Amino acid sequence: MASEHPFKRILTSLPRSEGGEFGKFYSFPALNDPRIDKLPYSIKIILESAIRNCDNFQVTKDDVEKIIDWENTSSQKVEISFKPARVLLQDFTGVPAVVDLACMRDAMAKLDGEPNKINPLVPVDLVIDHSVQVDVARTENAVHANMELEFRRNKERFAFLKWGSSAFNNMLVVPPGSGIVHQVNLEYLGRVVFNTDGMLYPDSVVGTDSHTTMIDGLGIAGWGVGGIEAEAAMLGQPMSLLLPGVVGFKLSGKLRNGVTATDLVLTVTQMLRKHGVVGYFVEFYGDGMSELSLADRATIANMSPEYGATMGFFPVDHVTLQYLKLTGRSDEKVAMIEAYLRANKMFVDYNEPQEERAYTSYLQLDLAEVEPCVSGPKRPHDRVPLRDMKADWQACLNNKVGFKGFAIPKAEQGKVARFSFYGKSAELKHGSVVIAAVTSCTNTSNPTVMLGAGLLAKKACELGLEIKPWMKTSLAPGSGAVTKYLLQSGLQEYLNQLGFHTVGYGCTTCIGNSGDLDESVASAITENDIIAAAVLSGNRNFEGRIHPLTRANYLCSPPLVIAYALAGTVDIDFDKEPIGKGKDGNDVYFKDIWPTSEEIAEVVQSNVLPDMFKSTYEAITKGNPTWNQLSIPASTIYSWDPNSTYIHERPFFKDMTMNPPGPHGVRDAYCLLYLGDSITTDHISPAGSIHKDSPAAKYLIDHGVDRKDFNSYGSRRGHHEVMARGTFANIRIVNKLLNGEVGPKTIHIPTGDKLNVFDAAMRYKGDGEDTIVLAGADYGSGSARDWAAMGPMLLGVKAVIAKSFERIHRSNLVGMGIIPLCFKDGEDAETLSLTGHERYTIEIPKNIREIRPGQVVSVATHDGKSFTCTARFDTQVELIYFDHGGILQYVIRNLIKH
Repeated sequence: MASEHPFKRILTSLPRSEGGEFGKFYSFPALNDPRIDKLPYSIKIILESAIRNCDNFQVTKDDVEKIIDWENTSSQKVEISFKPARVLLQDFTGVPAVVDLACMRDAMAKLDGEPNKINPLVPVDLVIDHSVQVDVARTENAVHANMELEFRRNKERFAFLKWGSSAFNNMLVVPPGSGIVHQVNLEYLGRVVFNTDGMLYPDSVVGTDSHTTMIDGLGIAGWGVGGIEAEAAMLGQPMSLLLPGVVGFKLSGKLRNGVTATDLVLTVTQMLRKHGVVGYFVEFYGDGMSELSLADRATIANMSPEYGATMGFFPVDHVTLQYLKLTGRSDEKVAMIEAYLRANKMFVDYNEPQEERAYTSYLQLDLAEVEPCVSGPKRPHDRVPLRDMKADWQACLNNKVGFKGFAIPKAEQGKVARFSFYGKSAELKHGSVVIAAVTSCTNTSNPTVMLGAGLLAKKACELGLEIKPWMKTSLAPGSGAVTKYLLQSGLQEYLNQLGFHTVGYGCTTCIGNSGDLDESVASAITENDIIAAAVLSGNRNFEGRIHPLTRANYLCSPPLVIAYALAGTVDIDFDKEPIGKGKDGNDVYFKDIWPTSEEIAEVVQSNVLPDMFKSTYEAITKGNPTWNQLSIPASTIYSWDPNSTYIHERPFFKDMTMNPPGPHGVRDAYCLLYLGDSITTDHISPAGSIHKDSPAAKYLIDHGVDRKDFNSYGSRRGHHEVMARGTFANIRIVNKLLNGEVGPKTIHIPTGDKLNVFDAAMRYKGDGEDTIVLAGADYGSGSARDWAAMGPMLLGVKAVIAKSFERIHRSNLVGMGIIPLCFKDGEDAETLSLTGHERYTIEIPKNIREIRPGQVVSVATHDGKSFTCTARFDTQVELIYFDHGGILQYVIRNLIKH
């Protein structure tokens, strides 16, 4: 018989105003503990989950007490267990997750004969969104043409996900063509408050993309985790995390005329990255909150990974409720949300006196101080005020190669590359824009900047401005609702006229799905070594991510994307130089086409309507004809096709036994790569195009795949042979073993041969040799990409020694059984005179009981060097995962035992 719930006494009914009750909830006021009133709102959501799920086994009363005493415990790195209300997947990570579930089901069948024991125990929302490669762009039928191409390329992958929706319980699959996962989550999937069988509780979500944080703008606690960690959460495993500190970010004032939410988020990103918020929650408050729309808040929350925070949280207030009604949530649902949050003191009413919250540290920003800006050319937190852009670009040309430099000799900075584009003469210079994309959930969810872009396009068209025909322009709304209000306003017509046709509803340029440039443009860039530019309204601009041929990539608001497209270059001072010539032959300046805040507000007010969201999301549940016609097998056990190049049975559970293998050290390992600072998950496991000369390309060709059907690494994530070959395959990666050469190669130390990273790794594995990776600071920053840990594991990497790790990637490494080690403060590979040519021995106790979180371990090299590192197993639970050889292996053994 189940024991009585430890907090049964505070289970309280929530009455309806018209009589009856909404349901029951665990009441904070009933605890009568004054410490709760001072907690940040984000921590209250963590507390409620701990109370509701408290069973004194997975979640204990001690966990609850630690959270209530947050003001004292958050600085002590205490470990707690957290169970999110749901899990969010998108298809790039959804396919691997479903593959893993299918493989785990097979493994369980072999171990104990119960194959159907594997089923998600919490709701799983899977949105198929990363499916728009921009092959067709400047044409009215682009969206349909791209969708047809995607279904042809990805039919097997889509069918597999459709099979998963029927083979596993508690899993909702949103069909392709519906929108970007985070915008769909914001406008449709987000519950804010759950009512499950009469139990009320706050929505919280972990997602397999780092920008899951966008939902924090809606007052839902959500953040990105690795796919392997999400799968464990799906199967009922509580997440073990260190109770975070919370940075209070006070907003005041109001944005000036002409300043966009994108300008604000790029400013906030720079401030928070400078402050240092990795591992922290950020919670926004203050009088300025009333000046920010929900979409503005979501824009800021979306970019939490770029400023390094676990999440950027906006508590629920009247603005939230208005947005819920705008996006089609029922009046009854909104009433229940408000009633519950008020009853549990989790609602912010700015008409009432505000309780002073306790925060770990404080920042503040007067919104009136924000100015128009862009970020780039290689990192999202390298903000450049728009007025300084020309000077900054010139400095980048001069600077040595780095995050802000290209090292172009003075004599070559004015180079002109002339070429023929369909019989007409054309030219490119350093800074010429060749890709301009209004894309990404960060901004396409925001009507203000989207309609602002439409107004700018209208003014530009009326003055007779045009965009060069060789530039690749695209518009990728995050949901169908955007198209509805652009059509309603009449502004889509002008976007089309400039070449910004809708190419699809999903992630495009921001994720690297830019598609090919015209051959003549590509040749002009490569043959003349032009530093070509891309401008996009995205959240990431790391090297090699947007397109292999655009070495300069700038993030900016949708209207600024179009302004730079019209100018044709980033080498321009918008205050002094004309954007172009109008139809009357006169110069047209930036100020002539930039819409005012009042103009934008008027268009938003009259054209963004609730029915647009209702009709968009009613259609989602019906699917589309192509999706509905996909045939899937009825069996709950997947029949693996050995000839498939998309879906393949994983080797992770091969020869698995019921007994854990135990912890492992490393002996005489070679260095596979020696890397510097800010190595992103895009460097480790790229999501974009598969280079024609890469090991992955060779594998696909050998298996009968034509080059035109390579698709992307992202779309091939269900196939470990392709992804292992794509590990460290980014063409812009810099491996210090190559003495300055850029590219995905390394030195095989025993022979001195220069090889592709995959080939070198396989040679080491074939000889029975382990490998490690040396790295600098912020290793694994960027996307929550589980393949950035799975790939190295398949290559035989046993440990990564770095100055510091980004939060999600460190967790992923632990989840795959790879040891994350941090150099001591003030030390790194360089200060220790490491060359990468040594052999490394890492001493780890063989008994898991002899290892503790954050333990200092010894590292020695064959040539007599020795130093100590911190083993970044941050919690006791992570040590258990390490003992089992990985998180999923632990989950399988745990499920069988129970």
